[in-house]
Amino acid sequence: MTLSNAGGAGDVPTGATPAAFDVLQPATQSVPLVFASPHSGQHYPDDLMAASPLPELLLRRSADNFVDALFAAAPAHGAPLLRAAYARAYLDLNREPWELDPGMFAEDLPSHVNTTSLRVAGGLGTIPRLAADGRDIYCGKLDFAEVGQRLNNVYFPYHHCLARMLEDCQRAFGHCLLIDCHSMPSSSGTAGSGAGNGVGTAKGTAQVAAHRRADIVLGDRFGTACAPELIDCVHDVLSGLGFAVQRNNPYAGGFTTYHYGRPGVGVHALQIEINRHLFMDEDEVVPTPGMARMEAAMTAVIEALCRLPGAYFAPQRAAAE
Repeated sequence: MTLSNAGGAGDVPTGATPAAFDVLQPATQSVPLVFASPHSGQHYPDDLMAASPLPELLLRRSADNFVDALFAAAPAHGAPLLRAAYARAYLDLNREPWELDPGMFAEDLPSHVNTTSLRVAGGLGTIPRLAADGRDIYCGKLDFAEVGQRLNNVYFPYHHCLARMLEDCQRAFGHCLLIDCHSMPSSSGTAGSGAGNGVGTAKGTAQVAAHRRADIVLGDRFGTACAPELIDCVHDVLSGLGFAVQRNNPYAGGFTTYHYGRPGVGVHALQIEINRHLFMDEDEVVPTPGMARMEAAMTAVIEALCRLPGAYFAPQRAAAE
């Protein structure tokens, strides 16, 4: 389970500050679960801020702020938690590695770059074009060489680590479940994970209405990324706690979900999107008293998944791909 670099993947460079990610490890991994938070990074590099006319607060409104904290109980229950360090506005780890808007660059892009996805059209490619309020992040053109630097320093190290974690988990238990942890906006004025629906569309009026109806959106790529018993477990826990839960609308799961979810071989992936109004002030980007309730809810999800029998993860239980 690897990612092609199209130019040679690199480890985190010696002396890099900060590292591309960190992993909160249990003393011993005792359950076939891996948690990942690709959009909660809080490092806004100097080169990003120098190239952008926007204040950091506005850029932070695009991130999954505090989401890693919501799942912080995972290591205590025997599962690792992978946390991105760099801001989503700098590099989006829930995208293909070369999903880029050609209008952002001073030169023509090579043929291996995906310039036509709906995520790119919506301004939310691997290097995002738009901030939370729809303004351009950059005031000028970027050099294409900058893409390779960001991918090699941040993107590929993160995904190589995630792939190794899943391989180690499957080797130890015979199967594994990846929970990809995200948050979504409560209104059209902010940007969410950008995972989109089954075809990765940008957010529109109908999707905003769906956000207002839902507290949680679970994405399993319409049954192709994880076994039904696994998403049923999470759905039942959260709805039992009083949350309004939807599946695959408007978020069916992004790159991480469809790239790593292979239920036919016992590797499952499930995306969880949490409505930000439940735990934070979306304008000021600060936690609200609802944070404690959401931490408890996600801990309940972790505990329920830990109790599931191994048969629920087995390849023969998986949804048809």
